[in-house]
Amino acid sequence: MLAKSALLRSVARPSSFGAAMAGAVRSLNVHEYISMETMNSHGIATPECHVTSSSEEAGRITKEMMTERGKDLVIKAQVLSGGRGLGTFKSGFYGGVHMVDTPEQAAEYAKEMLGQDLVTKQAPNGILCSKVLLMERIYPKSEKYLSILMDRDSGGPLMVGSPKGGTSIEDVAASNPEFIFTEPIDIMEGLTEEACARMANNIGLPTGSVAHGKAMVLMNNLYAMFLAKDCTQLEVNPLSETEAGDVVVCDAKVNFDDNAEWRQKDIFARRDTTQEDSREVEASKYDLNYIGLDGNIGCMVNGAGLAMSTMDIIQLKGGSP
Repeated sequence: MLAKSALLRSVARPSSFGAAMAGAVRSLNVHEYISMETMNSHGIATPECHVTSSSEEAGRITKEMMTERGKDLVIKAQVLSGGRGLGTFKSGFYGGVHMVDTPEQAAEYAKEMLGQDLVTKQAPNGILCSKVLLMERIYPKSEKYLSILMDRDSGGPLMVGSPKGGTSIEDVAASNPEFIFTEPIDIMEGLTEEACARMANNIGLPTGSVAHGKAMVLMNNLYAMFLAKDCTQLEVNPLSETEAGDVVVCDAKVNFDDNAEWRQKDIFARRDTTQEDSREVEASKYDLNYIGLDGNIGCMVNGAGLAMSTMDIIQLKGGSP
C-alpha cells in the first residue's frame, strides 16, 4: 500500500506549473468515443454509443435507439477536457452533457454544441466541439471509480479504486482519503486474482455477488488493454453497477505513451490535433516538449525540477513565466 501522500500525488491531477511540467512527458489523449471503442475490442462492457458531427444525424440516431431499441439516451460533447457537464459554450449554451427525451431534442442539443467552443474548469479558453456522442443511458444501482496508471513511487502500474465514483476523485481523495484504495501491480507477476478480489470488495462489491465476479473479469480486461495498448493511464469514472449485477464502464479517460507510437499506429492515427495547443503540436513534429504558458518570460530548461525552480525564481522577482 502506498503512503497517503504518494497516493494523493498519484490520484490527483496536477495544476498550474505542475500541470505544465507533467505535460512535458507527452501522452496521447483521445476522445471518449475512441476510448469506448478500444475497450469494446478488449471485452470491456460499455453502453451502446454512436458518434456524429451532424445535428440531423444525431436526431436520426436517437430515433433509432429510442423507438427500435427502447433506450434512453445522453448526449455528450466530444472535447478533450474534464468537467464537460458543468461547462458553458461561448455561445452561452450551458452544459456539455445532457439527458435526451426526444429525437428533436437531441438534434437541437447537437446544433447548440457542434462548431462551438466549450469552456470548462480545465479548459478556460475553450475547446472546439466537432463531434457529439449519443450514449445509452444507464440507471446504476451504485457508481464506483477504477483506474490503472503508471506510478513512480511503486515503480510500475498501480490500480486505484473507490466506492465513491461518479464525482471528482480528487475531491474524494482530499476530503475522504479512507475511500481511496490501491493495489500496486508487479509488472512481472501481473494482476493477481487476489488483488482483483480485494479491490472488488473495497469498491463495494461483496464477495459472492454477481457484480463482484464481473468486476474481477473487467479488471483483468482493463489491465490486458493497459499493457496491449501501451497506456499510461486508464481511468473509469463512473464504473456503474446495475440492479442486474452488471458492471459497465460509463465514462473513461485513456492516455497512451508517446514512446509507443511506432507500435500503436492505429491509435495515434486518431489523434485530434484541433483539441491541442497549436504551438505544442508544431513542436512535437520536431520531438520537442513545448508547454504554453501565459507569462512574458520564456524558459528553456533541462529537467522538470530545474524548470519548476526557474519559474519559482522568476515569480519571486516579479516576473511571469
